[in-house]
Amino acid sequence: MRSLLFVPADSPGKLAKAPGCGADALILDLEDSVAPERKEAARAGAAAFLAQTLPVPGRPRLIVRVNGLATGLIDADLDAVVPACPDAIMLPKAEGGPDVVRADAKLSAREAIAGLPDGSIRIVAIATETATALFLAGTYGGASARLEGLTWGAEDLSAELGAEANRDGDGRFLDPYRLARALCLAGAAAARVQAIDTVAVDFRNAAALRQESEEARRDGFTGKMAIHPAQVPVINEVFTPSAAAVAEARAVIAAFEANPDRGTVGIDGVMYDRPHLERARQLLARATAAGLA
Repeated sequence: MRSLLFVPADSPGKLAKAPGCGADALILDLEDSVAPERKEAARAGAAAFLAQTLPVPGRPRLIVRVNGLATGLIDADLDAVVPACPDAIMLPKAEGGPDVVRADAKLSAREAIAGLPDGSIRIVAIATETATALFLAGTYGGASARLEGLTWGAEDLSAELGAEANRDGDGRFLDPYRLARALCLAGAAAARVQAIDTVAVDFRNAAALRQESEEARRDGFTGKMAIHPAQVPVINEVFTPSAAAVAEARAVIAAFEANPDRGTVGIDGVMYDRPHLERARQLLARATAAGLA
């Protein structure tokens, strides 16, 4: 998944337009973008949208961001949406592997009640929204076969830290949030799942979005969340491997296949070692997922 677009599940108009925006995944939000008195309407909206959209060929992945485990709202959220079988839930304010285990158990019980195969619904966890979560970012590995990605967030974390801001005057994240970003990236790598970058809230600033996306791709993130449909084309472009990058990856893989007993190979005067081979394989896998290889 390169681009994941948030859509408030209590907004029929935004839900209706969302499938045509080009995002790889839609996040039907039951959490922060929905007022407390609108939660029930959002659950109904998400369930109806899932029932209508899941059978459509070529649809984006459909993910439901439920309310956090500590809120007391997640059970009602899951009761409403699990029977419709979304592709995944997004678990906010996750505090390490134990919270994913708890979410897994809740999903398993409801899948059984709904007659769905166990493990049908995957999990994407938001791994940095509380101070406690930062110390548990390395505990996701092996927590659940459902886990397919980790992402991070700065807004809830800044509120918990009592910070006045999470970005500087140039729009760049301050040190506590750069730490959270790095921990998410490392936690995802340790758990062997996708690392997804957080949203850019200044959705009218396409240049800043592109820079932030390029830096995320450079560092190892494979996708980014969006809060506005206008952000999707930029994110897709940045996280889609270029033809030149695909060609280079194929050349690296071919060189090692031709020399399976060597730890390094040379291509056009440049040395490549085994980590380069692994990166080439990862890039080619992303290109294949994007329909380019």
